[in-house]
Amino acid sequence: MKIALGSDHGGYDLKEIIKAYLEKNNYEVIDFGAFNKDSIDYPEIGEKVALAVKDGEAEKGIITCGTGLGISISANKVPGIRAALVSDTFSAKMSRAHNDANILALGGRVVGPDLALELVQTWLNTEFEGGRHGIRVDKIKNLETKYNK
Repeated sequence: MKIALGSDHGGYDLKEIIKAYLEKNNYEVIDFGAFNKDSIDYPEIGEKVALAVKDGEAEKGIITCGTGLGISISANKVPGIRAALVSDTFSAKMSRAHNDANILALGGRVVGPDLALELVQTWLNTEFEGGRHGIRVDKIKNLETKYNK
């Protein structure tokens, strides 16, 4: 599976930990930066990862910033993206099972490395359940169409 990965400076350390984990576990990673701890604007990175997922360059994405908030809000502006900011395993699981989240967002200053890797593993290993949840995801997609004219 190909994963698009990105962060700003506040999520850089966590992104690097996640990147090493993904590569060790045979995921193909497309890293959109940051490539160091120099200040960088999270909307640019959120957009790059979101477009890679939207356009099929990657199957899923993982983004980090200091809190995960700004970069997830940015990614969610791209039609077709459902970026879920999570900090617990139940939310990580449900974001995939019920919401078909295609991007995982984490806060580099909020979750520690061990928890972050547990969240990544849970999120990647949970399948979308479809059914009634598919109907709800379709309604989200309809909102995008309705308001992005």
